[in-house]
Amino acid sequence: MCDNNLSAVLYKKREEYPQCDIVMENRPINEPGEDDVLLQMHSVGICGSDVSYWVKGRIGDFVVKDPMIIGHEAAGRVVKCGKNVKHLKPGDRVAIEPGYPLRQDEFSKNGRYNLSKVFFCATPPDHGNLQRFYTHKADYCFKLPDNVSYEEGALIEPLSVGIHACRRAQVTLGHNVLVCGAGPIGLVSLLVAKSMGASKVVITDLFESRLEMAKSLGADFVHKIEKGQTPEETAKKVIEMLGDMPERTIECTGAEAAIQTGIYATKSGGCLLLVGLGPEMINVPLVNAAVREVDIRGVFRYCNTYPAAIQMLSAGKVNVKPLVTHRFPLEETEEAFKVMRSGQGIKVMLKCDPNDQNP
Repeated sequence: MCDNNLSAVLYKKREEYPQCDIVMENRPINEPGEDDVLLQMHSVGICGSDVSYWVKGRIGDFVVKDPMIIGHEAAGRVVKCGKNVKHLKPGDRVAIEPGYPLRQDEFSKNGRYNLSKVFFCATPPDHGNLQRFYTHKADYCFKLPDNVSYEEGALIEPLSVGIHACRRAQVTLGHNVLVCGAGPIGLVSLLVAKSMGASKVVITDLFESRLEMAKSLGADFVHKIEKGQTPEETAKKVIEMLGDMPERTIECTGAEAAIQTGIYATKSGGCLLLVGLGPEMINVPLVNAAVREVDIRGVFRYCNTYPAAIQMLSAGKVNVKPLVTHRFPLEETEEAFKVMRSGQGIKVMLKCDPNDQNP
């Protein structure tokens, strides 16, 4: 093992200027604790939240104040195990669940540890894993089968959002589903909804290129939202394509108009699931939802999804490989972030092992 731990670190420039600098620097390699594993990182995907921390220096109340290593969609290889770790060994390839509870509170005990106070990679003040070597809790590292690649392992993080969303929305056999937004989270929600038995899925977006990707991944219908189109008009188009109102709507943009569309489109007695995070306060036709008993539910990240995601990938129930449209070596992190910010691709993947740049 080399002693070079090149890491991508966000530095806040100054208080009045929100955008951070991405600085590539050598960081110490942390020895694993009794319950930890030291990992040689292989593949780390760039998430929209990573870009937000870079450009805005914050997401809501989470503010980059001190230098922070970025990255949380990741997979790597075990190099060293703490003395209490029995289920992993050096050489094992693992997907890293980036969040874990810091104490056993009521939510952890009930299996909803995502609602607990957690450590979460690349969420201030917690460091992420876009580096050569990274130490993490072993219980939140999941061994990958031989037929699941490192990149697929890294994509388990966004896939988990789709799994948790579809579970919360209770998508099941025969449902018609509307997905608002064809970014990475909308696309994985499409994949999971189809794998859980959705009969027909329609997905909406502003960009034709993303809708083309959605069609290639199995969307039954796609709809490009035109400038000036009202939420009521969009809902009408969705209903026309499906031949009925969708029982489930998964909203992945956080945009006010999309949430309004979700309410207008969703079938009475159905469910609107909010995944995207937008402004704190928005205007929605709440009475419309109330009198038709449309349930509105939220999600916060995910929990208990990694084992299911690995099984789905290994069995070929979902295919996330097409989501990766760009790859960069770790040394070119800033260029990779620029590509992600520009909207040129769906998922940009950074390769951290200089001796293995393969998927």
